[in-house]
Amino acid sequence: MERPCKFTFTNQLSAKAIQVHSFVDLAEALPKIGLHRTRPTLVLVGGASGIGEADKARLQQLFTEEIAPLAQELGVAVVDGGTDAGIMRFMGQARTQRGGTFPLIGVAALGTVILPNVPPPSLDAAPLEPNHTHFILVPGSNWGDESPWLAHIASVVSQGFPSATIVVNGGEITFQDVSYSVEAGRHVVTLDGTGRTADKLAAALRGEATDQRAEQLAASGKMQAIALLEHPARLTAVIKELLSKLLHI
Repeated sequence: MERPCKFTFTNQLSAKAIQVHSFVDLAEALPKIGLHRTRPTLVLVGGASGIGEADKARLQQLFTEEIAPLAQELGVAVVDGGTDAGIMRFMGQARTQRGGTFPLIGVAALGTVILPNVPPPSLDAAPLEPNHTHFILVPGSNWGDESPWLAHIASVVSQGFPSATIVVNGGEITFQDVSYSVEAGRHVVTLDGTGRTADKLAAALRGEATDQRAEQLAASGKMQAIALLEHPARLTAVIKELLSKLLHI
């Protein structure tokens, strides 16, 4: 485990960060960056660079009007991939726009991200999203290396409290992210109508023939879908109910 540090971004916001090398580091690492207490946790997985232009405004509105206020109301920590793209950008911007005070924790493989004032480690490295409050940098140089860490860190942050995963859009790595959430015993809500992997998962839950990975995950009993276009405000009610149920298990 490395020493904690602080990243300051061009928007003048700053985030606490730490690099870890193994799961056992986390119990000591999280308090070092100010995450002293556990709390209910929302994991966000899904689309990064693969979201189409036509969907961006609609998904940004979803985060600003539904997901960020929900996180603030429930007092949760939000955990995602932490890069300045897709749903992670939407989440960061929505938190700032709504004046959120909840922790927004980015989990990223060190070899895939561009740190402030540090040369890029690779040609396809991505910058960190500048509205996040915390970053945990984990081993790896390929996209997807962060997946098991994201699920495990959410379990550590939520220890003793409920947690849930929300799937918005997404590509190939999203199947991996969802699988790790299911393996962790975490309930997953996929937002039907947001495209790609989220829609494949929703189709599998309806019993339709779709991607085999989606069908296997749908059979886990840990998933449910929300038809976002038909019931855009239902997400808040479903997540509240889900966390309440989990709290009493």
